[in-house]
Amino acid sequence: MCLSRLGSLNALEKAKGVPFWQRWVGSDLPSADSLGRISSGMDLTTVRKFNADLYSKLKRNKCLAPPWHGLIPLVIDGHETHATYRRRCPGCLQREVKTAGGTRIQNYHRNVTAMLVTEGVSFLVDSEPLLPGEDEVACALRLLERILRHYPRAFDVVLGDALYTDPRLYDFLRAHGKHALTVLKDERRDLIQDARALFSSRSPTEFSRGKTKVSCWDLPGFTSWPSVKGPIRVVRSVEVTKVRRQLDRQIEEVTSEWLWATTLPLSRASSSAVVALGHARWDIENKGFNELVTYWHADHIYKHQPNAILVFWLQCLGAVNLFRAFFRFNLKPQLRERANMLEVGRLVQAELLLGGGSPARSRPP
Repeated sequence: MCLSRLGSLNALEKAKGVPFWQRWVGSDLPSADSLGRISSGMDLTTVRKFNADLYSKLKRNKCLAPPWHGLIPLVIDGHETHATYRRRCPGCLQREVKTAGGTRIQNYHRNVTAMLVTEGVSFLVDSEPLLPGEDEVACALRLLERILRHYPRAFDVVLGDALYTDPRLYDFLRAHGKHALTVLKDERRDLIQDARALFSSRSPTEFSRGKTKVSCWDLPGFTSWPSVKGPIRVVRSVEVTKVRRQLDRQIEEVTSEWLWATTLPLSRASSSAVVALGHARWDIENKGFNELVTYWHADHIYKHQPNAILVFWLQCLGAVNLFRAFFRFNLKPQLRERANMLEVGRLVQAELLLGGGSPARSRPP
């Protein structure tokens, strides 16, 4: 259902009579109600094992190569799958929302998801749901603990937005031999104030990233963040990009400024590498959540029960990883030039509904 992007258990149930199931599964397809009920009791370890096995095969076949700077980043970010005023389950988080009819209690589910950014494909690793009463950083640390157990050598540095500029994350990663790189935003921080004072007296390093001209200030050894064990490196990037506006076709220069804090030493990552890593954080939005929601129905609640919600989300991550690997490494370049991922995805769905596919291999009794 996830791989063919059917979008609902009822749509899957309508494909019950397709010969595909007898050839591949060897039995009839369960009903939509049965699939929802079964997912509520499924062991999450077995669901996550599919992704871990797929990662091992891709890594063994050298499909997950590091980017040009040699560091593989793991991007973490929070995502809200849905919100409702009508339903509530034991895993629902709650918040007050002011509406025209007064203040109402809204129930919602949110998770923290991790994604590897490699030269070949972006690999969605794992997710962890937020529990009632905890913040996103605490949830992320629980996720990272499991990832470090099952993917200990998969990444070098963890990327996050300004929310993850937190001493708990930095100290945790340092203790496990990993690095952190997060956005600096709060101008009240002593770390930012000290860094800006020093940047004003230094000349920047200039280089280009595609069509963008970058002026970069890079200073290590800051101890202005006393709650973090060890010095922090701060990198400032002022970027100028020429953009042609659609309305009047005039070229305009757009300037943006970024500040990052990191534990990466200069010997592991140059200034240009830190800037590239800082911008790679957006991949989890563009190649992760946006695609999951728009094309893969990942936010659809197939069964409103905590375990079931996470089961279907994790199955969707596995389907996306499998499809991307198939498209990138299985299809011939000539075919990839003629058909994009969306078109190939429609062919997968058509193949299922038309009853295509090869029969399953004989299994031992």
